[in-house]
Amino acid sequence: MEQILRPIYQERASHPDTLGIILINRKEDALNLTNAFDSVLLIIVKDQECSIFTKHYMYGDKKMVMHILTEKRLKKWLFVGSHKRLVDWLFFGKIIFDRNEFLYKLRSELQEFPFFGRKIKTGIQFSKLIRRYLEGKEFFESGNYLDSYSHVVESLHHLGRLSIIDNGLYPEVTVWSQVKKIEPAIYKLYEELVMSDESLEKRLELLFLAIEFLINSRTQDAAQHILEIMLTQSSWTIQQLHEQEELSLYSTELEVFVEYLVEKEYILVEPTLAKSESVFHRNYVVDQQFVESKYNLGKI
Repeated sequence: MEQILRPIYQERASHPDTLGIILINRKEDALNLTNAFDSVLLIIVKDQECSIFTKHYMYGDKKMVMHILTEKRLKKWLFVGSHKRLVDWLFFGKIIFDRNEFLYKLRSELQEFPFFGRKIKTGIQFSKLIRRYLEGKEFFESGNYLDSYSHVVESLHHLGRLSIIDNGLYPEVTVWSQVKKIEPAIYKLYEELVMSDESLEKRLELLFLAIEFLINSRTQDAAQHILEIMLTQSSWTIQQLHEQEELSLYSTELEVFVEYLVEKEYILVEPTLAKSESVFHRNYVVDQQFVESKYNLGKI
């Protein structure tokens, strides 16, 4: 397959913006590794007009896909965890072009520093958990138990991913097999939800109590990333938070997370007068002493 794709990747390798190229071939014992294709050609570039560009090829009965993505998109996927196969591709794919050892250094960083990006990954997963939990509880309270059930499953999934990240590992596609070994208590909750003989209403009621406890116990750790960023200036509008490079990765969960942290008094609201005397802008601040004492930080 490499010979068939060589003209394609050689042409891409000649571009000065190309940082690295990885080839991933389908394996009989891991057919989903390549998302139903026989081969995946992953090309990382410094920059391009669109952050990801995809092409499909065929050769006889073989199917190939080429993904060209920017370095920024690559890092986003690593932090957010939205592309479940990416880490496998980076670890197990064959490097066929590597400008200035970009891919070699990235692999080494991922292997030697398993907590790379841990704070931001924890914050993002936790923000997703908060949204799912709150929406699921709202469905539950209105009697929409099936909708609530799907949100509880997602909540447990995010809790599972958090436990994996906490242990310096990378969430795999088969998250629950990892969680069973690492955090059996969360796995047990999942079993109780899907296998219990209790009524759905009763199962959900018990799960919400358990998830709420787990959320409260993880809040301080999950808030560290956003709080440390907020220390870099005295006051923030919600738009400024959205535009901050790392916080933008929280996407639609950012505002839900901010409101949750306001409720828990990790973030403070600072009203400032708007054009109308009766309306105020809602700005957000953090107490430096509070944050430094919570996380044992030095003088920032």
